Amino acid sequence: MRAGWAACRLCAAPSTGSPPARRCARERPRPAASPPDCGARTVLELHDLSRHFGGVKAVDRVTLRVEQGQIYGLIGPNGSGKSTIVNLVTGLLAPTAGRVAVDGEDVTGLAPHVRVSRGIARTFQNIRLFGGLSVWQNLWVAENRDRQRRAAPVLPRWLWGSSADRERLGAALEFAGLAHKRDDLAANLSFGEQRRLELARALAAEPKLLLLDEPAAGMNAEEIEALDARIRAIRDRGVTVLLIEHHMDLVMAVTDRVGVLNFGQKIAEGTPAEVQRDPRVREAYLGTAA
Repeated sequence: MRAGWAACRLCAAPSTGSPPARRCARERPRPAASPPDCGARTVLELHDLSRHFGGVKAVDRVTLRVEQGQIYGLIGPNGSGKSTIVNLVTGLLAPTAGRVAVDGEDVTGLAPHVRVSRGIARTFQNIRLFGGLSVWQNLWVAENRDRQRRAAPVLPRWLWGSSADRERLGAALEFAGLAHKRDDLAANLSFGEQRRLELARALAAEPKLLLLDEPAAGMNAEEIEALDARIRAIRDRGVTVLLIEHHMDLVMAVTDRVGVLNFGQKIAEGTPAEVQRDPRVREAYLGTAA
């Protein structure tokens, strides 16, 4: 899929000079969910997925489906299994039992780099950048992580891949609002900019399924507002999104459906409004169904 990230850069970088456009996530209108389509395909399917660490059931027989073009939120208390599911989908962990399918293909036994070739990309809860490399070099290394990493700091930019590759990486940087920072060291970026660079690296792979693991962690209100706009823009370009997030205002504003985990099990699923009313969710978060 050719996403054309530069085409939606205006949505991705709301102007800080327009105060009336600044609204908190809970005041944002609900996103336009993907139109009902009897033929809508399932991009991600988890079937009875489990992962045990000794006697601990980190993920316990979780089944869920995410349709093409959806933003699906996965929430739950700390330790409920959210990040473990991301690692199972991307291949960093092998399941104890169950199956992961992407676009109908069973990818359970595939290596992480093979899953990337199948259109799966992710960001990490803990930022993983090369601080001594420039913003551009971080994207280039992500594209060539199995070869030529040592050459990145010394090769002139015109040798870094084909013109199509450079255009694609540049579009991802522009979408993330980092085109003007391309020659800055990653270590010199602000925390929010480093988060956006993580996102740009994932988008440069032009995924059909993007997993965002706590993308709002450490961000201020203005940065979260811009992240909200970027997630919507990503969905509008046809990418299916699985969002793992603790920032409830963001989740409830931007998602089409929400699944709730507690002690490794899926305890609820539905629209954001349905999940907010579910007594099981209130009990998981507050210790009471009242």
